[in-house]
Parts: sequence; C-alpha cells; structure tokens
Amino acid sequence: MTFPLTTRLMQGLPRDTTPLVRRLAVASLVSQIAIVVTGGAVRLTASGLGCPEWPRCTADSIVTTPEMGFHGVIEFGNRLLTFVLVIIAVAMIVSLLRLRRGRKDLFRLSIGLFLGIPAQAVIGGITVWTGLNPWIVGLHFIVSMVLVALATVLVNRARLSAAQHALGRAPAAPPLLRQLLVTSTVLTSIAIVLGVVVTGSGPHAGDHGAARNGLDSDLVTRFHALPVYLLVATVALALVVAWRAGVHAKLRKALVLLGAVVLVQGVIGYTQHFLHLPVALVALHMLGASLLMAAAVHAQYTGTTQRTLPGTTLDSRVPQTVA
Repeated sequence: MTFPLTTRLMQGLPRDTTPLVRRLAVASLVSQIAIVVTGGAVRLTASGLGCPEWPRCTADSIVTTPEMGFHGVIEFGNRLLTFVLVIIAVAMIVSLLRLRRGRKDLFRLSIGLFLGIPAQAVIGGITVWTGLNPWIVGLHFIVSMVLVALATVLVNRARLSAAQHALGRAPAAPPLLRQLLVTSTVLTSIAIVLGVVVTGSGPHAGDHGAARNGLDSDLVTRFHALPVYLLVATVALALVVAWRAGVHAKLRKALVLLGAVVLVQGVIGYTQHFLHLPVALVALHMLGASLLMAAAVHAQYTGTTQRTLPGTTLDSRVPQTVA
C-alpha cells in the first residue's frame, strides 16, 4: 500500500548527487568537528560534571538549572549540539533515499555517521557515571575522530555523480606515494591516540575532582612526539615525490593542506607543552587534531581511490570499470 504524499515526497528527493547532497555532506563534517570543539570547551572549563546525571541533567530536571551556574550551561549546551548532529544526519539519509541502491557507498556512510551519534551519547553517559574516567573520556574523543574520518570520505564521495562513481580509474598517486599517504594516515591515528593518553595524564580533567590516568605526563608526551616526527618526515617526502611525479593539482593541493595542518598542529603542540598547557592553546590543539585527521584522510582518499573525478588520475584517458 502506498500513500500519495509519501510518493510525492520520494519523487522530490535527489536522483543524483546534487548540490544539496554535497552541502549536507560538508555539514556532516563541520558538525562532527564542531562537537569536538564544544566537548573540549566542556573539559577545559571544568564543566564535565556540570550536568551530574545522564540522560537527565539532574535527577529532577532534563535541562540545566540556575543553581548549576556556568558549568551547567556549558555541559548542557554541548548535549544540545547532539540534536543538531541528529538533524543533519537524518537529512543526509533522507536526501539519499532514492540513491540508496545506486550509491550504496554514500548511503552506508550516512548510516554509519547517524549510528555514531547514539553511540557517542552512550559513551558520554558512561563518562558522567564514572566521574570522568580519563580512559572513557579518551574513547569519546577517539570515536569522534573516526566519525570525522567517515565524514571526510562522505564529502569526497558526494562530489561524484552516479556516472562518475561507476567508472574506475587509475589512482592519482604512483605506488610509492600511495604507500606514503597510507603511512601518514596511520601515523596521524597513532599520534592522536597517544595524544589522548597524554591528555589523560594532564591537568585538564574536566572537573576539579576527576581522576587522572596516573601515567608520567612528560614520558607519555615524548612517546606522543615520536609519531609526530615520523609524520612530518613522511609528509615532507610525500610532497617531494608528488612534485617529482607531476601528480594532478588536486592531489598536490591535498598534500599541501596536509603539510600545513601538520606543521601548525606541531607548533601548537610544542608551544602548549612549554607554556604548561594554557586553555586557549589546548582548545586549538583539539581543533587541530580534528583538522589533521580530516586532512590526512582527504589526502589518502585523493591519491589512492579508484573513484575520482575526471582528470585526477595518473592516466585519465584510459578509464576502466572496477567490479
């Protein structure tokens, strides 16, 4: 049984990757990064237990109360942003309903991003129930990085029409460069995970009474710096290889963007360490981690995928169908 209104609504949905679909994909990425930043604000203002209960803010109230003051507003504001993510994720899924068979890649990515929201909500609740256990807080951040990576792939895939997606082309990067791109993403991931461990040993616990992981902060910071050094060297080598190979401008731009983010993030990291972790720099470092993950995934995708825009491959004159 079909309903005329439902049928009309379905007929009005995009049949291909329209500007609306691409804008929603970008909104998905921006919102995932934004909630990392607001989550950082919760931790850095010691508002992690501003709402001491979950899913309610208090035992008697869903929303923050005046007695909870500034910390309650900050924590509850971060919770409200979750609803913005839900709206964007649902809109993304709806916009792809007519494409769900022809563009399974986009539909699956959109479902993955949607499912990440309740998963993060549950982890957030466990974080509150455990009094901001640093390992649970760290897991919260790592899952956010996974969602940022998925959203970055979604943005890239949404740029392709159905016809372009159906074509298989040689990757834009030669073999050595592809290996370097994959290595840069792996090193980025390791650096972020170790950065989470460093954070769990540092002073910004999210609440003045929250526990720390008990590790030596200086020691784990040195471990965190090692993959960063390797990442800088890998990206520098990748840039040299890219220019010598004469790769497409889109891949060169992706590598330059990655190099710039790596350098800025490294400078911020060193500066915050030697200035004993001022709040503003720590917040910028958290934003930088999100941008670094997005830049690394974007560069790897641009250089290694066989699903690319025309003219971005090693030899776009001989497209081949990929099963």
